[in-house]
Amino acid sequence: MSLEFVLRWIGGLVMAVVGWGIGTALAERAGSDDVRSLIVLALAGFAFGLLLTPYLTTRPAGWLRRKIRQIPAHYLLSGTIGLSLGLIIAALLAFPLSMLPDPFGNILPFVAALLFAYIGVMTMVTRERDLIAALRVRFSRNGRGAERYVILDTSVIIDGRIADISRTGFIDATMLVPRFVLNELQHIADSSDPLRRNRGRRGLEMLNRLMKDSETPIQITDMDVPEFHEVDMKLVALARDLDAAIITNDYNLNKVAELQGVRVLNINELANAVKTIMLPGETLKVRIIQEGKEPNQGVGYLDDGTMVVIEEGKAHIGKTREVVVTRVIQTVAGRMIFAQLSKKNGRSGKSS
Repeated sequence: MSLEFVLRWIGGLVMAVVGWGIGTALAERAGSDDVRSLIVLALAGFAFGLLLTPYLTTRPAGWLRRKIRQIPAHYLLSGTIGLSLGLIIAALLAFPLSMLPDPFGNILPFVAALLFAYIGVMTMVTRERDLIAALRVRFSRNGRGAERYVILDTSVIIDGRIADISRTGFIDATMLVPRFVLNELQHIADSSDPLRRNRGRRGLEMLNRLMKDSETPIQITDMDVPEFHEVDMKLVALARDLDAAIITNDYNLNKVAELQGVRVLNINELANAVKTIMLPGETLKVRIIQEGKEPNQGVGYLDDGTMVVIEEGKAHIGKTREVVVTRVIQTVAGRMIFAQLSKKNGRSGKSS
């Protein structure tokens, strides 16, 4: 038996009693004792109660519950605090306002309660982020500190290297995954494009791996920035509000965040920074797997993904050779090593 069914019957019975009472009053006024009219009014009231009770009880309650679920939790908290402060101010003003001559003494306390409740809610909701930032600074100055966060964006989750980094313990702040980032991952995973769909599914798998294996605390949060619609702008605004860094490998997000004073931890820059430093004259072994852009060049890769371009290496494709580093250059894509075949290899093409 559902709650709505019970409320319909209660509403019907209440309205039936009301209908019977109205019929009795009308009958007394008319000097009539016709019972049929009383029964008709009672039945009409019962039917009226059955039909309208849900629209006065469960339906408004359901609509209000859905609306509350759509509002971010920090907005609800801010609104509640603002409402309480507004009502406290109105209560303090109620006594002096009630001393005014009628009708002001009766009306103004009620008007003040409505006005200050509205002002309190609007002030806390619109300036909520500024107030939280101010409290965070105050706590940090008192030596108690505030919880530190780094925010993960969609691209770095799909990339997957953050899962390995998190297990090393190098990240000493809680990793935060906003709900809007998770929604974007799910949207990509549901794409009709096979490539995007595979990327989205990989991202969800990486996030699941992070939640299970990460040595660093990770949280999924409902915190949102509803005034922005693009995910990148939401990330930047949320990071600014929380005084947090963004972990990404997205070049455009990196630049936008830096322009707005938000600290960025770029996975690609980290990978380049920890690559083995090679100096001219050093030797290394590399498997030559393809031709280079220039004639007779061969190309191989180190274990960390660094490209090695070998002069006269085309003839040795498919073989592992010892090479001598001639120069190292840094590009936007990463570090590149130029080398030439070691004299130990001779020209025989013998595999190392």
